[in-house]
Amino acid sequence: MSPGPLLRAMRPHQWSKNLFVLAALVFAAGERSEGDSVLRAHGWTTLFAFLAFCLASSAVYLVNDVLDVEKDRAHPEKCKRPIPAGELSLGAAWIAAFVFFGGALVLAAALGGGPANAGVLLGYGLLNVAYSTWLKRVVLVDAFCIAAGFLLRLAAGGIAAAAEISRWAFLCTLFLALFLALNKRRAELALLGEASAATRSSLQQYSVPFLDQMVSVLAACTIVAYTMYTVDEDTAAKFGHGRTLFWSVPCVAFGIGRYMVLVQNGRGGENPARILLGGDGWFLANTLAWAALVGYAIFGAA
Repeated sequence: MSPGPLLRAMRPHQWSKNLFVLAALVFAAGERSEGDSVLRAHGWTTLFAFLAFCLASSAVYLVNDVLDVEKDRAHPEKCKRPIPAGELSLGAAWIAAFVFFGGALVLAAALGGGPANAGVLLGYGLLNVAYSTWLKRVVLVDAFCIAAGFLLRLAAGGIAAAAEISRWAFLCTLFLALFLALNKRRAELALLGEASAATRSSLQQYSVPFLDQMVSVLAACTIVAYTMYTVDEDTAAKFGHGRTLFWSVPCVAFGIGRYMVLVQNGRGGENPARILLGGDGWFLANTLAWAALVGYAIFGAA
């Protein structure tokens, strides 16, 4: 088994989605009453939970590519992936997937939050098996399955960091994940047109106008949920400069709008991770500005 095709099939650029696992640690470490003690007590545990999700998500991508190999060969971009391109055999992909997922469960149980997080990881695996074999063919259910995966990442981070996740944080994650998922469907539909059913059957039940309406609603919901989180009294009480978190709302609004522009102009909606990792200069600059504001609000001295 050549390591090059296997590494590409693992899609390490998609590991950025697993940063949601680390979110709980970052916010918990910034609490006035906790500080460095959270990092000392739970930093490594949360990092191992993050690594476990990286292994598990790569296993999921391998299984999904094996199950969809024929449809991916009909796709103008997915046909270049190692499995549909014939660079990685189906047998090797299955073996790697089982090894990665088994390793992820062991890592989560031993070092990444204990049996509770191993259970979350197992739920993530079962969800994706159901998604790959059935649920991704059901309109809207496919998007909610993707969103559930993000919520499980957030929950795993909360378990590993022994931190309570705000209800607004859960809602914001849900709406943002749905926003990204339906933008991806829109990009696929715009790219493939009438040939879309050959690569994803659920696309037959979507339309660009419907997706545009849903994306607009979810964009508004994401911004509102994030705003409510920033002005929540519990948030203000936790951090040294909690009330300044509100000033990061314009960055979120700009990021959401910029992402919609990029998708509608055909610049990356099928692969959100590439945009999030710097595929657009304005989006990257805005993300850095948001991170600076959030960092000051959370870790700035009171």
